[in-house]
Amino acid sequence: MKYLIATALLAACAWASAGPAPWYKWRSKIDGTLSCAQSPLGFGWELASGPYKDSRCEKPALVK
Repeated sequence: MKYLIATALLAACAWASAGPAPWYKWRSKIDGTLSCAQSPLGFGWELASGPYKDSRCEKPALVK
């Protein structure tokens, strides 16, 4: 019974602290095209700006 309560409490804490990953604008090193993604796109891309809250990279996110 103790393990069940401890597991439920741990799961509730993990769920409460989880949040979505931020979005970033990435710029192509070849032609300067901008793209919005949550993770690096590869060697041909550099970070242009961010973080953002939405997938269109329009709403700035607060940096913690």
